[in-house]
Amino acid sequence: MQTKRDIGMKTRRAVLGDAHVDRAEAAKTTFDAEFQAFITEGAWGTLWASAAITRRERSMITIALLAALGHHEEVAMHIRATRNTGASLSDIKEALLHVAVYAGVPAANAAFKIAKATYAEMEQAGAVKES
Repeated sequence: MQTKRDIGMKTRRAVLGDAHVDRAEAAKTTFDAEFQAFITEGAWGTLWASAAITRRERSMITIALLAALGHHEEVAMHIRATRNTGASLSDIKEALLHVAVYAGVPAANAAFKIAKATYAEMEQAGAVKES
């Protein structure tokens, strides 16, 4: 039987990529080990592992929430993850338009800037879904 940690690590790697997870694991210390376990089991092993909605939909929701709350570093990280979730450039544009209406134009403006820069980096690496 797989544990929440096993499921979480598999899901986390599928969404964020091995390189990101390997960096996070290598940076883990005794100070934040419990927090990393909490994220892996709760966010990745429960929420993201659920089949209730698609990873594409989760990706859109997550980016909109992070943008609305001003968590810019996390917005960029989840934009990069769209190459694995199936959320397209158009999907994220629509999610950020919702942010403008429901969370405010400044939050959406900042997120659009981050998304544009992140997508430009991804395009140079050949990892952008246009539709």
